[in-house]
Amino acid sequence: MWALAVRFDLRDENAAAGFDALVAELVPQITEHEPGTLVYAVHSIEGEPLSRVFYELYASREAFDEHERQAHTKRFLAAREHYVADLRVEFLTSPTGMGLHP
Repeated sequence: MWALAVRFDLRDENAAAGFDALVAELVPQITEHEPGTLVYAVHSIEGEPLSRVFYELYASREAFDEHERQAHTKRFLAAREHYVADLRVEFLTSPTGMGLHP
């Protein structure tokens, strides 16, 4: 499995609304077209209304690479620049825990 977490800090309330709308367009495309994407969860952070955290879990590094090649992902990556003040990407080690299957 291949996993990452991304924290986005958004410019302001208008940017947060635009970013959330962009995410709302993206997630159904991932669900429909990416069988190797096992989890694509987007969270807001309690007490930090301008921050979002993505948790992404892929069947393999190849599945992640396929995700990155998708037109909908490329659109998201280009459009997010209008909303994001800062971001941090963390590539994670193989997960362990409940609900995870090799």
